[in-house]
Amino acid sequence: MNSHLLFALFLGSSCAFGAPHSHAQDDGPSLTVYSSADPAGFDPQQFITQQRRGSAADFARQVPGFAVIREMRTIDIQKGMSEVRFTDVAAFIDPTTVGFRDMTAPGTKVLEQNFEFDLVSPTKLLSKYIDKPITIQASNGLPPWKGILLSASGSSAVLQMEDEIEIIPIENARISLTELPGGLITRPTLVWKLQAALGGEHVIQTNYQTAGITWRADYNLTLNKDDSKGDLTAWVSLMNLSGRTYENAQLKLVAGDVQRITPQKFAYREMAADVVMPPTGRLGAQAFEEQSFFEYHLYTLPRMTTVRNNGTQQIALFPPVQGFKVTKELLYLGAPQFTYGLRNQSPATNAGYGNQSQTDVGVFIAFENKKDNGLGMPIPAGKVRVYKENPNDGALEFLGEDLVKHTPRNEEIRIKVGNAFDVVGERTQDSFAIDKNGKTMTETYTIEIRNQKDEAQRIVIREPLYRWTNWKITETTAQFKKLNAQTIEWTVDVPAEGTQKINYTVRYTW
Repeated sequence: MNSHLLFALFLGSSCAFGAPHSHAQDDGPSLTVYSSADPAGFDPQQFITQQRRGSAADFARQVPGFAVIREMRTIDIQKGMSEVRFTDVAAFIDPTTVGFRDMTAPGTKVLEQNFEFDLVSPTKLLSKYIDKPITIQASNGLPPWKGILLSASGSSAVLQMEDEIEIIPIENARISLTELPGGLITRPTLVWKLQAALGGEHVIQTNYQTAGITWRADYNLTLNKDDSKGDLTAWVSLMNLSGRTYENAQLKLVAGDVQRITPQKFAYREMAADVVMPPTGRLGAQAFEEQSFFEYHLYTLPRMTTVRNNGTQQIALFPPVQGFKVTKELLYLGAPQFTYGLRNQSPATNAGYGNQSQTDVGVFIAFENKKDNGLGMPIPAGKVRVYKENPNDGALEFLGEDLVKHTPRNEEIRIKVGNAFDVVGERTQDSFAIDKNGKTMTETYTIEIRNQKDEAQRIVIREPLYRWTNWKITETTAQFKKLNAQTIEWTVDVPAEGTQKINYTVRYTW
């Protein structure tokens, strides 16, 4: 149905479909939002776009996250057995998670619960009016058509007139209906059949889970002139497609890998996101307050906020941190990153195995998430975007982005920004020999780093020794450091517009 189609509904009574007549919301709802979003592939705008296009009604159930909603309401309950309609709940509520507690009369019992969600829509309204009279007023000022609706599609309707059948275009038309058909409601509604010993106004506490809500963390790291210090701001991007707006709500976020059994979801196509510049303005003190909770971390917003339906909003996760120490590292990983020998439980004896060469030198920014470095806080998983001020005009220029996992305090965070333009590497196998009877292999490599910048560069060269588990470096032109059972590295200074070479020989035995 065209979005310009206007429905004029003349309802005889609305009380059956609105909030219970004596509802008085005592406090705003409380939302605790859980996220299973993968920062690499999750793009909130994808879901918002699908929602605007009118995707399938259950599309929001594919949102990687959920929320627990808690609220208190005052409602009228009759003594004995009665039915109470509880409106303004999320459209994607899981009815099996609903909790009910009568704070006024704890003995009140829920005998039966139903969730009604057949909501009004143009398509549903017209389908309910088949074989009923309707009026269609065209936008060009012609007299209206009145007749019995035989069928309706997205752009036309078939009417039985007094003496003929008309096919009438309904784009940009006004359709008047006499009443809301039975079975359709304007809001998702919980219907309880209650047994109460006390009549009158009762304060009811409810809680339930709903799909269609999630959040992710976004970080903006700005480097200083010599890349020795950084400023960090952190934002929560909250998305709500649950089918309800939560006015004046208490908002909490849970960071951690919370296990939840969910049905297998349909795969959705990931959409590329544009480069996002950091929000302007300075973050105040009204950021989230963090606390350890079970084996997770809980973030509570110390003020009320409105979480609107079908939208996203950004809220400061924690106050900005300025001037903490960072280090820039140029890292050359010249060898292919695989481990044939270990995987197959036998040595890799092919002479050409692993002798390829990659030229890229990666650029990394690292910092210690410690209190004495101005940080020392749990960092929820998210995307980190790195910027640096352009000295010519003062504009922040985007350098690159990377993902961080859930990182506790006192751990190091390393971010890959990109690859160096003026520094390249080359890795060459000089010789290979194997003695199968003696069960030994020997090979020699030369690693060359070329620096075309006008200043010296310090480079970390990391080399995997993955032909077999037993190895020994028999010759090397520079001192190396053993990182683990399969990896060594050198740190070299390469002069401006100069070259630095490393030669080493390794012997494998088995």
